[in-house]
Amino acid sequence: MVTPLVVGLDLGGTKILGRLADPRHPVAVLAEHRLATPRGPDAVLAALADVASTLVEAAVTAGHGEVAAVGVGVAGLVDRDGVLRTSPNLHGVADLPVRAVLAERLRCVVAVDNDASCAMRGEHRAGAAAGVDDAVLVTLGTGIGGGLVIGGRLHRGRHGFAGEPGHMVVDPDGPPCPCGKRGCWERFASGSGLGRLAREAAEAGRADGIVALAGDVDAVRGEHVGEAARLGDPGALAVLDTFAWWVALGLATLVDVLDPEVAVIGGGLADLGDLLLKPTRSAFDRLVLGGSMRPATRVELATLGSDAGSVGAALLGADAAGLG
Repeated sequence: MVTPLVVGLDLGGTKILGRLADPRHPVAVLAEHRLATPRGPDAVLAALADVASTLVEAAVTAGHGEVAAVGVGVAGLVDRDGVLRTSPNLHGVADLPVRAVLAERLRCVVAVDNDASCAMRGEHRAGAAAGVDDAVLVTLGTGIGGGLVIGGRLHRGRHGFAGEPGHMVVDPDGPPCPCGKRGCWERFASGSGLGRLAREAAEAGRADGIVALAGDVDAVRGEHVGEAARLGDPGALAVLDTFAWWVALGLATLVDVLDPEVAVIGGGLADLGDLLLKPTRSAFDRLVLGGSMRPATRVELATLGSDAGSVGAALLGADAAGLG
C-alpha cells in the first residue's frame, strides 16, 4: 500500500520553501521547490499554490504517489480558521484566507499555522526538542518567530496567536519596527538586526573586514557578518558577541516566564552554528533569573536548521489529514 504524501510550505518574508515528504519520515526530502516571496496578497497566494502544485506534479512524475494534504507555515498571526490576520514582514497582506483559497485551488486538505509554530512542531517531533514536555523555540530570520510546547503539547493560545516573542519591547527608545512599535526584540536579534548592528560598527570604524566583503557600509547585511566571522575577522566576532547578547536577553526573558527544559534557536541564523551558540549560551547564563542557582535550561540549535518550518508544515498537513 502506497502511503499518501504531504507537502509542507514555509512562507517567510523573503522566500517560500516547499518540500514533498512522506509523513512517516518527514525529514527526508523527496522533492523541494522555492520561490522569492512576492509582494501583495494575490501574488502571495498564487506563489504558494505554484510551489505546492509543482511538488504535487513532482510526486506524480517520480511515481511517489498522490499528495493527500498541504501544510502551510506563515510568518504572522494565523487564526484557527487558517486566516492570516496580519504579518509585519509581509507588506500589504492582512485578513488573507490562506487555508480556504489554497484548499479550493489545490483540491486537497490544507492546514495553516504560524511558521514558527510549525518549526516547533518539527523540532518537537523530529529535532532538538524531541521527547521534551516543555520547550520554547525562536526562529531568527527576517524577523523573530516563536513556538511553544507546554506539557507535551504545542501551545497556540486562545486565538492561535501564541508565540510572537519578536515583538516584546526590549528598548522603548530603540529603532522602529514594522509592527508599529519601537525597540522590539527582533530589531536587535534578527537577521535585519544583525545587519543594523554591523552597519553601526562599520560607521564607527570597527568593522573594516565586514565592509570589505560588502563593498560599502550601506551594503552591509547580516550574511556579511557571518562570512567575515568564519574567516576569523575580529570586528565581525565582536559584532556577533553583541548580537548574541541581544539573543540571550530575549531567551532569558522567555525562560523566566515559561521555565522550559530546552530553548531552541532556529531560523536562518542558526546556520552560524557555534559562532552564535557559544556567546549566546555565555550571555544567557548571566541574564537568566537565578543563573547557576537554578536547574539549567539547555540552549540548543535547531537540529532541523532552517528546514524546521517546512518539516513542521508537512507534519501539520499530515495531522490534518489523519496521517500523523
